[in-house]
Amino acid sequence: MGESDLRTRIKEMLVKNLMLQVTPEQIGDDLPLFGANGLGLDSIDALELVVSMEKTFGVGVPSSEVAGKALQTVNTIHDYILEKRRAAA
Repeated sequence: MGESDLRTRIKEMLVKNLMLQVTPEQIGDDLPLFGANGLGLDSIDALELVVSMEKTFGVGVPSSEVAGKALQTVNTIHDYILEKRRAAA
């Protein structure tokens, strides 16, 4: 799977599993997922996102510290998934 394909799948997962009122194409790779200046996700969304990542990509998020770094943008999720896949290979 190419890197842009992975980013597309991450965006589709966000829209579908978090029931966002945007299309995957409207989510920028560096758009903050949390906070008023981004998608505006909250802590409940973060939990749902962690579960969705595990189901969709087979990648878990072991702690809130890791989640704080990995779940900032589509790009940080993308890099985290690739890092975990490399470590598991």
